[in-house]
Amino acid sequence: MDEKTSTRKSPEFCSLRYGLALIMHFSNFTMITQRVSLSIAIIAMVNSTQQPGLFNNSTERPLAFTFNHSNRTIKEFNTAEVSVYEWSPETQGIIFSSINYGIILTLIPSGYLAGIFGAKQMLGAGLLVSSLLTLFTPLTADFGVILVIVIRTVQGMAQGMAWTGQFTIWAKWAPPLERSKLTSIAGSGSIGCVCCFLWFTVIYDDPLHHPCISIREKEHIVSSLAQQSSSPRRSVPIKSMVRCLPLWAIFTGFFSHFWLCTIIITYLPTYISSVLRVNIRDSGVLSSLPFIAAASCTILGGQLADFLLSRNLLRLITVRKLFSSLGLLLPSLCAVALPFVASSYTTTIILLILIPGTSNLCDSGFIINTLDVAPRYASFLMGISRGFGLIAGIISSTATGFLISQDSVSGWRNVFFLAAAVNMFGLVFYLTFGQAEIQHWAKERTLTRL
Repeated sequence: MDEKTSTRKSPEFCSLRYGLALIMHFSNFTMITQRVSLSIAIIAMVNSTQQPGLFNNSTERPLAFTFNHSNRTIKEFNTAEVSVYEWSPETQGIIFSSINYGIILTLIPSGYLAGIFGAKQMLGAGLLVSSLLTLFTPLTADFGVILVIVIRTVQGMAQGMAWTGQFTIWAKWAPPLERSKLTSIAGSGSIGCVCCFLWFTVIYDDPLHHPCISIREKEHIVSSLAQQSSSPRRSVPIKSMVRCLPLWAIFTGFFSHFWLCTIIITYLPTYISSVLRVNIRDSGVLSSLPFIAAASCTILGGQLADFLLSRNLLRLITVRKLFSSLGLLLPSLCAVALPFVASSYTTTIILLILIPGTSNLCDSGFIINTLDVAPRYASFLMGISRGFGLIAGIISSTATGFLISQDSVSGWRNVFFLAAAVNMFGLVFYLTFGQAEIQHWAKERTLTRL
């Protein structure tokens, strides 16, 4: 009893596991920044006279005429001998989605290999490569759109390595009652190179081999994970996974979540610029506000989820379904309302801030549900889950470019209505089949000899 009591609690924000979450936070922040920076820069990079789809084609007016009253910054930018590229909305959609192609190529193999060989080297290398390729992206634009797509695809492969291995590390570092909190801190965001230095020097694959961890914290983590102790890895039970409806509920949740999130991440600057008629400088500032809200909601959601679990106020599955419902339903309502409040600048901005903010509540729902149902294969399953999400991102990015190229007003309305419908499908499926118990095929089996 005395031994259990002494390891029940451990200092939190001065502990190594929170330091790990903080470093992961900056790493994820860096990768997200590398993904979305082109979405903002592309407003100035493209030739506006080649984009009739950004506004209602029925007006048959040049885009520059429409922007006369509020877009001086764009005019000044275009007259300052800045390179301009004739990329149509459809081409932009392919550029935006190309990074997802790269991530898909590496998600499953990187997650599987990280579970076998350890995730530290894989994550660090992925972040470093992605950071270096970001530096070369502006140079490749002058050599043609094909090279831009190739660079973005390779960058996606590097980020795919970095994304999935995180759950291998959390399976060994995160006590069950702190998983929502720690993963939400990590996921709420030349920083990339600094993070690489910290990653390779400070991070270890598991707490047992860390030279600086306190005995108290090590015992706290190990004792809390005692029921999920690791055993020699066997072959992955693919057939059991395919037949597991709780896993399909998670995959469907990822697909729905990423559909709307990808639209917001990639097309938010374009939407603000075209619908609200603001200049590039203000578009960049306004585009940052939703991400600040998303980071805040992610952290607060994780804190609240773990609070509800630690106080035994709600069961684990109830917490997962509650936050999944909030993360899919609330942004859908905001998205459906957007086309009807386009004339109101303030209301539009508020809704655009709420969409990614409320959507990130899913981080405490189905996003980390693989750690509940199959902690042994969490990294491998996270790769598959993100693969479903990235497929949704590819489809939604390409579809959005096609829809807004036809007609701006009806195009954006159809984009948001379709996203809300996909979210509702994912929510119903997850509420019906989602579980939080370790599946029978994922349980540890002890071998006995007679």
